Amino acid sequence: MATVKVSFTAVTAHVRTARLVALAVARRAGVAEEMLDEVRLAVGEACSRAVGVHSQLGGEHPVMMQLSDDRDRFSVEVVDRGTLDEDPAGVLADIDLHEVSSRALDDDIPETLPSGFGLAVISGLVEDLDVASDGASTRVTMVWPTTLRRGGI
Repeated sequence: MATVKVSFTAVTAHVRTARLVALAVARRAGVAEEMLDEVRLAVGEACSRAVGVHSQLGGEHPVMMQLSDDRDRFSVEVVDRGTLDEDPAGVLADIDLHEVSSRALDDDIPETLPSGFGLAVISGLVEDLDVASDGASTRVTMVWPTTLRRGGI
């Protein structure tokens, strides 16, 4: 199993770079071409969420991202220094994505999205998702199957 660790300052401009790194590593790990958009979008959403959390806390800690290639799966873990206010399953269950997407067609779009919206978006893109908070940080772990074996990262 090969692992790439990336840390970046909690600045929105760095999210694009994190997405590009994840996409390159996912390709090399053998994630199917048709799943690469999901990887890019989910990693971008997880990193954007982490940057937002760090911005609210005003801390100077970096966002941490770890990408791993383990035989038949590719995983990305994004760690921030914040905690979840609610159980992640409860947050995801409380958000009606159909309602939010239909409201997006109206001019009546709220200034801020509901808490947990980013996690709900990620859950729609990733079948194997784990969100855990230990009181000092939150880990968003996303896993995709790989189809090709190219010798690892």
